[in-house]
Amino acid sequence: MDIQTLTVWIRSHYAALKAGKDSGQTSAELALIAGALLVGAGLLVLAIRTKLMEKIGIINGG
Repeated sequence: MDIQTLTVWIRSHYAALKAGKDSGQTSAELALIAGALLVGAGLLVLAIRTKLMEKIGIINGG
């Protein structure tokens, strides 16, 4: 997973959530966007953890 791609994806969904809140979307629509944000955040954490574990492996193995 690419960290930069996930970050851009999260930013765009956050902007959609903010715009939706301002335009009066229903709670269900906002909940779907918020859920997508949570999934994206989890994937970002996983990607960062994977990248760090790769770096630690290189340091310990090299």
